[in-house]
This record gives sequence, structure tokens and C-alpha cells, in this order.
Amino acid sequence: MARYGMVIDETKCVGCHACRVACQNQNGLSAKESYNHLEEREYGAFPNYNREFIPVQCQHCDNPPCVKVCPTGASYKRTDGIVLVDKDKCIGCKYCIAACPYNVRIIKPEGYIEKCRFCLGLLEKDDKPACVSTCMTKVRTFGDLDDPNSEVSRMIVKQRLKQFKADLNTRPRIYYKRA
Repeated sequence: MARYGMVIDETKCVGCHACRVACQNQNGLSAKESYNHLEEREYGAFPNYNREFIPVQCQHCDNPPCVKVCPTGASYKRTDGIVLVDKDKCIGCKYCIAACPYNVRIIKPEGYIEKCRFCLGLLEKDDKPACVSTCMTKVRTFGDLDDPNSEVSRMIVKQRLKQFKADLNTRPRIYYKRA
């Protein structure tokens, strides 16, 4: 079975928000809801001013703090490593929101918590997550981390990519190429 992961090349991100809109459309989210967001950072001083965009979403951690704190088992990790929320078990206590260092969970109007699912429905059809397939600058690459020949595995090894907030020992499965 695959162990899914993603590479995000933030050097290619232009801040267009197409990934966010594709995610919202794929998951039937309102304009105010989002499973991913862009962190915008400005640095430098004129004339050497720069701006960067960092796409952030659920990191589908191998050591997910959200799963550990969930009192009902609503937050769980599948055998392929995808971290999900069972809305029928979720009591809306928000412990998972407090435990997640990436600030990527949302409270649905119905009261349960939700987050990125790597577009599981698309994966089951051998397709890519909506945020990956819609990006015009190819910021995101998705694949099997256990396949040494997959594009994501080759990129991680060749480019020595980093994980976001790796010092927290959540062991995220999204890797970043930093500017």
C-alpha cells in the first residue's frame, strides 16, 4: 500500500490561491472555509524587498498530535498514513485544533471538525489531489513516499527538502523546497 506524501516548492508559488479554490470546490467548502492557506511573508528593505508564499495544509503527520488528543477516536490515521476525521465520532471538543501546530483544521457549521483528506475520493480513482492538479506553476508534487522511484521520493533525496516545523517531531509527510 502506498504511503502518500507531497513536495511543495515554495519558490514556484505566485500566491494565486488556485490551490485553495480547487480544494474548496472539490470539498464543497464555503468561501470562508479552507483546508489549506498561504502564509505570506515579506522581508528585506527597498530596493532588496522580497515576498514569499508558503502553502500550508494538513501535514498528514506520521506522529500526529491531533490523533493522540482525540477523546473519541474521531481523528485517526489510516494504514496509508492519511490522517482523517470521522465526523460521526467527532464531538467538536476542539482538542485536535489545539494540538495541531499547523492551524489547518476547521469547524464545520454542523459542529464537527474537518481538514484536508488529500482528496481521498480522487486518489481512489487514481487521480491527484485537486490542489496538485490545478496549480499552474507546478508548486505541488504528490506521490508514494515508499516508492524510491516516485517523483516525490526522488525530489526529497536529491534536493534535501525540509519538513515544516520538523523540530516538533510530528514527522510531517509534506516536504518543502524553501526559497
